[in-house]
Amino acid sequence: MDPLAELSRRGGVARTASLVSAGVSAHALRRAKEVGAVRRIRRGWVALPDADPLLVGAASRGIVLSCLTAAVRYGLWVPDARPIHVAARPNAARLAVPEGVVVHWAVPLVERDPDAVVDGILNTLSLVAACQPTETALVVWESALNRGAVDREQLEQFALSPAARELLGRARPYSDSGLETIFIFRLRWLRVAMVPQAWVLGHRVDVLIGERLVIQIDGASHTGAQRTRDIEHDARLMLRGYHVLRFSYEQVMERWPEVQAVVMEAVAQGRHRA
Repeated sequence: MDPLAELSRRGGVARTASLVSAGVSAHALRRAKEVGAVRRIRRGWVALPDADPLLVGAASRGIVLSCLTAAVRYGLWVPDARPIHVAARPNAARLAVPEGVVVHWAVPLVERDPDAVVDGILNTLSLVAACQPTETALVVWESALNRGAVDREQLEQFALSPAARELLGRARPYSDSGLETIFIFRLRWLRVAMVPQAWVLGHRVDVLIGERLVIQIDGASHTGAQRTRDIEHDARLMLRGYHVLRFSYEQVMERWPEVQAVVMEAVAQGRHRA
């Protein structure tokens, strides 16, 4: 078996023992190292020359990418993935990691595969719950539920931490974007019904407050035909007695007090009532 093909299939980084078990001969692997097609990064570990530096860095130190860093790799909505987060065995020796890297030493929720350089989704969510403020953690958890990376019944089977158990109680799989989660979380104190991804007049709206106040939140790349269709839908909503407030990514993430003030005024005026 071609060691380069097998390494590539495994993401460019792998244990030599796993490659040999998969059918790569020790001779082929040694020859690949000699010609520079494969490089040794740690005892028992090799990588392709162009392998992802984060994966190489994790494997070379005997750690895994985890928390927000792993969440990004799972395609979850993460407000800010900086800095890099990694996880180490609780009994691991002192690690030499670059300044600013966050190291998690907690016992994993699920035992880690010895071949893994990215933590499993369950361990990732567990560390997000322990590490991040509630708002950020809720965004990540709801994104995981929305994308089908995990399901509520699956999570309920584990001995979750109090923080993770609280998130599970709050998280809903309906928000299509982390912006919707953030919006609802920040306005939960209003104590009015807020439904993400509500179906109104043949289309989904980002958030429906009460019966008539529609909130639309444009993502950072909300342009083109999609935006045109949304504007057309806004007009139909308003002609049928709905009140539409549209906010941008920048407003929600950078100018929240302005957004909150507008929504508060609309609710005070009863725009959410039929």
